[in-house]
Amino acid sequence: MTPTDGEVIARVLAGDVDAYGIIVDRYHGRFARFATRMLGSREDAEEALQDALIRAYRALGAYQHRERFAAWFYRILVNRCRSVLAQRQRRRAVEEPTADQDSPTSDAGFVGREQATWLLSRLPADQREVFLLRYVEDLSYADIAAITGVGESALKMRVKRGLEQLRQLLRQGNDG
Repeated sequence: MTPTDGEVIARVLAGDVDAYGIIVDRYHGRFARFATRMLGSREDAEEALQDALIRAYRALGAYQHRERFAAWFYRILVNRCRSVLAQRQRRRAVEEPTADQDSPTSDAGFVGREQATWLLSRLPADQREVFLLRYVEDLSYADIAAITGVGESALKMRVKRGLEQLRQLLRQGNDG
């Protein structure tokens, strides 16, 4: 029988440091996909994920078993992704501005992976974060509120605005 997250964490806290690998194996793919979508770069995502895993390991004693481990960890990962995005913004502010990227086109009339990545990269970070947690990770607004510290009504508004912006970008791509 597969141990629950709580059982594995109890083993880690009791000194079985190798048991943390069970948690890592269980969630690595899911968390890596989220970080890659959030940051748009596998390299940055893997670095952010590794840092978040280390931070989570160090903070396991503070984990409250009332909430799911995944929701607790998402909070750490989201904060790490936010830090990476903020660092990028600071670097961009110092560097010379470059011409805006052209939209990738979709000859087939549907959104492919490359175009979806491009579209998501055009959303403000707060909208992209909530959109990914809601529609890609399939989390409830209550879970997202716990992760982000933002109220559910504000989260719903971010999703609504994000969807409106995505529709507008898609229309522009189809008109051009």
